[in-house]
Amino acid sequence: MYRHCVRVGLAALAAGLVLGGVAVAASPDKGKLAYTKYGCWQCHGTIGQGSSITSAGKVLTDTELPYEAFAAFVRSTNRAMPPYSEPILPNDDLADIYAYLKAVPKQPDYKTIQLLNQ
Repeated sequence: MYRHCVRVGLAALAAGLVLGGVAVAASPDKGKLAYTKYGCWQCHGTIGQGSSITSAGKVLTDTELPYEAFAAFVRSTNRAMPPYSEPILPNDDLADIYAYLKAVPKQPDYKTIQLLNQ
């Protein structure tokens, strides 16, 4: 019985490390709504594709940032983007936005789009 408890505990610890602290309940569907609600799309494009004018072309989808770094940046940025404190953008909504951005399929390289290469 003791070994079983240890295995379950270790499995839970490993799952926590793999998930990187992102709330397990984070929802890409809710994140898409929150992305619109909090105005992220105004600078970062409707699907996080970035804009050369408003976000210096910064693409939010396909990010390599772990959730903790993403959240820290959103909460404390001192760059062109204003910081979004927890009372303005709740932690659950931020986790959902991150889940949405991770769920958006990677866009094809423009060089592979035949029409653009004619």
